[in-house]
Amino acid sequence: MNIKKLYRPLSVLTAFVLVTTAGLKAQSRQHTPNSASQTSVLMLSGTGSDHTVPWDFYCTAGQNSGKWTKIAVPSNWELQGFGSYNYGLDKDSLRINEKGIYRHEFKVPSSWKGKVVRIVFDGVMTDADVKINGQSAGPVHQGAFYTFRYDISRLLRYGKANKLEVTVAKNSANPSVNKAERKGDFWIFGGIFRPVYLEALPPTFINRVSVDAKGNGDFNALVHIDLPGKNIADQASGLQLRGQLLDSKGHQIGSQLSGAISRRDNRPQDVIAQPAGQNLKVFEIKGHYGNEIQPWTPETPHLYTLRVQALINGQVVHEVEKKIGFRTVEVRPRDGIYVNGIKIKFKGVNHHSFWPSTGRTTSKALSIGDVLMLKDMNMNSVRMSHYPPDDHFLDACDSLGLFVLDELTGWHHNYDTEVGSKLVGEMIVKDENHPSIIMWDNGNEGGFNFDLDHLFADYDLQKRPLIHPWAIFGHMDTQHYINYDYGNGTHLHGHEITFPTEFLHGLYDGGLGAGLGDYWRAMWTNPLSAGGFLWVFADEAVVRTDKGGLLDADGDHGPDGIVGPYHEKEGSYYAIKEVWSPVFIEHREITPAFDGRFRIENRYDYTNLKQLTYQWALMSGGAPSIRDKAAGFNQLSADYSATVSRAKVLDSGLVNAQALPDVAPHKWGHLQLDLPADFEQADYLRLTIRDSHSNIVLIKTYPIHTPGWKSTAVLKELKLAEVSPTEPAGDWKIDQAADRFVIQGPAGKASRKAFSYQFNRQTGLLEKVLIAGREIPFNNGPVLCEGESKLKNFTLENKKDSIVLQAGFEKQSDLQRLTWVIYPDGVLKMDIGYFPHQYDYDYLGVSFDFPENLVTGVTRMGAGPYRVWKNRMEGVYLGRWENAYNNTITGENNPKMVYPEFKGYFSNLYWMQLQTRTLPITVLCGSEDVFLRLYTPESPKKPYNTAPKFPAGNISFMHGIDPIGTKSQVPENMGPSGRKNMYYDYGKAKDYAKPLTLYFIFGAPTNS
Repeated sequence: MNIKKLYRPLSVLTAFVLVTTAGLKAQSRQHTPNSASQTSVLMLSGTGSDHTVPWDFYCTAGQNSGKWTKIAVPSNWELQGFGSYNYGLDKDSLRINEKGIYRHEFKVPSSWKGKVVRIVFDGVMTDADVKINGQSAGPVHQGAFYTFRYDISRLLRYGKANKLEVTVAKNSANPSVNKAERKGDFWIFGGIFRPVYLEALPPTFINRVSVDAKGNGDFNALVHIDLPGKNIADQASGLQLRGQLLDSKGHQIGSQLSGAISRRDNRPQDVIAQPAGQNLKVFEIKGHYGNEIQPWTPETPHLYTLRVQALINGQVVHEVEKKIGFRTVEVRPRDGIYVNGIKIKFKGVNHHSFWPSTGRTTSKALSIGDVLMLKDMNMNSVRMSHYPPDDHFLDACDSLGLFVLDELTGWHHNYDTEVGSKLVGEMIVKDENHPSIIMWDNGNEGGFNFDLDHLFADYDLQKRPLIHPWAIFGHMDTQHYINYDYGNGTHLHGHEITFPTEFLHGLYDGGLGAGLGDYWRAMWTNPLSAGGFLWVFADEAVVRTDKGGLLDADGDHGPDGIVGPYHEKEGSYYAIKEVWSPVFIEHREITPAFDGRFRIENRYDYTNLKQLTYQWALMSGGAPSIRDKAAGFNQLSADYSATVSRAKVLDSGLVNAQALPDVAPHKWGHLQLDLPADFEQADYLRLTIRDSHSNIVLIKTYPIHTPGWKSTAVLKELKLAEVSPTEPAGDWKIDQAADRFVIQGPAGKASRKAFSYQFNRQTGLLEKVLIAGREIPFNNGPVLCEGESKLKNFTLENKKDSIVLQAGFEKQSDLQRLTWVIYPDGVLKMDIGYFPHQYDYDYLGVSFDFPENLVTGVTRMGAGPYRVWKNRMEGVYLGRWENAYNNTITGENNPKMVYPEFKGYFSNLYWMQLQTRTLPITVLCGSEDVFLRLYTPESPKKPYNTAPKFPAGNISFMHGIDPIGTKSQVPENMGPSGRKNMYYDYGKAKDYAKPLTLYFIFGAPTNS
């Protein structure tokens, strides 16, 4: 309809104002509509959570019940401090099933008399009994997520005050509605939670426009016109219909199309039945557009406006406009899902309409923000779980570009046929012209009423495909939470299109991005795979007005997503972004012979890679700042951001237009970077790829130098760990007791700070560190994370310019080499060679102890900013990162959630500096592929498979780490990267020992 809703509250409305759409304004010089032919709209409520109108309200039970007061409309009344909270899995004994009575006074213009006036509710939970001026507007509406309307023309007092009363029952009188909606695995609320408004139409009006616009330009529409009951024959004889397609600027496309009376009728009788005394005529408009139009896709979401006019004797009596897109959807059995002739791999997620402080009441701004986040993760699709969304969410999908699966509610249970038939009709009538919607869902996980299946095709002119999510239906296998490589004659080992509508169930930090790399490699290479939909987008933790504002996810029941309740980005966000990048870059090592050439694959469906921009940068991670302390007991930068790398750009450039990779969708090609000859001056290469809208689709980094090279360079830059045969270090003080070695630094230069290290002679472990007489409680290492060490001997050699402690081990020992070197400036070097305890193992590394309560932050060069798991290595890249200490439990919804998490595993360590309440502890890493482990993340109360075990100790340096599972899957069932680490030791042959070299610097080695 040609509508812009009037936002002023009706309580202060003094005059009727008609406002046309923005699209109409843009081309008003070409087309000036007659106001009498427009649909006039008056808002009775606000437009969403960010704009509400107060109504009178009475709650029958629970919070603030038993009295008349005010409530914001639209809203869920629990979030306004009324009634009681319930999760869908609550027992009936925990539900008080309160009702809410709404009253609102409004005035309609006298000029509306003689028009058809309807009151429209976009969503009410759950049963709505509507009265106007004390008289029933129509039958009680049942079902929460559907737009419904009543013709109230006969009930209104034109030019005078009118009284609206709506009695809302949270629990439906229809048992099937309660089973389908209120027994679902999600929060259930009460209230008028979507907008309410009046629409005034001329006596002869366009009731519905159903459009089928194909990707090849074929156009077909059915237009339902309602006629007054009197003189039907005369009205019909002079009735005409015409349509005109407009571009985004309001310019006409093609010639005007004329409609012809049609015998086709896709009308749901209970949804758009004409008012008493009226008749219905259906017109059909047909046409074809060639090169004048461009198809709609998620990558190119081209939209057009269809203007439809009803005329009587040549005069326009009603006009509406619909946003449409041209696209064709096909399911080809035993092949795939095609859109505009292109086979699609769906990269999607399930999405609830939800915000913690407003429940199911959202806003246009929230919808746009959500869609932009989905697009930023390189997704091309979204599934509505488990109900039709707000119109503004679908508008955002249309304009920004996402495929949509639109769903009839039904979680494990379904609507009965009577009410279900009506709700199917309401959903399709509201949503049918959104080009983003490419498929309908009839319920979820067994909540299917098969008697409703035919209605989707009967009502939908486009005949979109229909699925039963988690079932095999319509040539599509949509099973949920399948294991990697699952199936015996089914799924990826079957014959139907594999299309899981839920997989990798997110919980805390598990699922979602963890395991996705393995799944996606299998999906991408299997021609029967159509991709799938992760569970779920956002944490669904609601603000409890009855518990002081506590965020409540009903334990582990509420959906746990990629982002937090207020859309805080978790590590999986960036892992998904990388796995689903439309540009895939084949792995390549950077050597001195590197020629700047990468082999790349175009995983877009409709976009050539020459339409993107490619920026390279040569980066330096720098050296840690060696100081004793700074304000606040740490040395984090004053303006630091934990998600922004502070690495330095040494040089950068763009791939010029002539060198852009001309790679068609689904093809391979090459990207050529023109790097300077001295590129080896940098630590690493960073490649940033942006789409045609300048949005980043991928960041990749490539080491130019190894950690070993970098650690040597840092020591040289800082003038540390230097030895000089011509300049004596001074006299070392060495205590060689039976159970320990204690080494005190040489009394050489006055600027040197006194230090002392104590080692256990039976184990070879560092036991005590003293700096300037102060104990630094970094000790008890290196202890193997897994396996055992069998020390044979431990010797000390005073080389004057350094002290070397050498350990020897039994043949069966998992630790086979340990050397400590102490330099005159206090730098402590550790060099080890070690093996895993067995062929397949949980983790491999060594640990040290340092009290967690003394830690304030960390600065490090390595991959970041987020932590990793063995099966979630994606989404991080090399940089110089800073992070203050936090104790976040990922997904545990409380005000203390801070991301990125401080604790956990961090990959590709070059160096790190632990900020403490004593002295900063700096560690330079001289080995490749080392993970830094910082403490053990605290576990939620009921973690299922999402709390991997961590090794003993506090700080570890590791070559092998654990994977993480999901709510329903252990890691080993999620793909190869979820399985144990594997390494063969060839009978503990020393040449195969894993090398690990570390340099420890406690505070500043000098007094300067």
